Amino acid sequence: MLYYTVKLIVTAVLIVLISEIAKRSSLLGAMLAAIPLVSILAMTWMYIDTNSSVKAVEFSKSIVWLIAPSMTLFLAFPFFVKKGFGFYLSMGISILLTIMAYYSVIFMLNKWGVKL
Repeated sequence: MLYYTVKLIVTAVLIVLISEIAKRSSLLGAMLAAIPLVSILAMTWMYIDTNSSVKAVEFSKSIVWLIAPSMTLFLAFPFFVKKGFGFYLSMGISILLTIMAYYSVIFMLNKWGVKL
């Protein structure tokens, strides 16, 4: 239980730290957020949990296929905000579009025989 608490605290602290830095500097916050910290943490926790780098490599390869559809959020969100949809509605629509993009890519990859 202590291990999971440590995982939660470390992960939460990083997210809060990045959001606090972003308040002061959008560029620095964006640079830190662009670093795949969540992926790095997930692979690290996965390795610690399983002692297998193979799982982390498989996870990493799956992430590569999902980078392009994740861009949907970062393109759609500013578009909808600029169109006057408001923050929460813009975020909601952008998240839904991103989910649809993920499913579309996964569907196409399955059609092409690529297994994630």
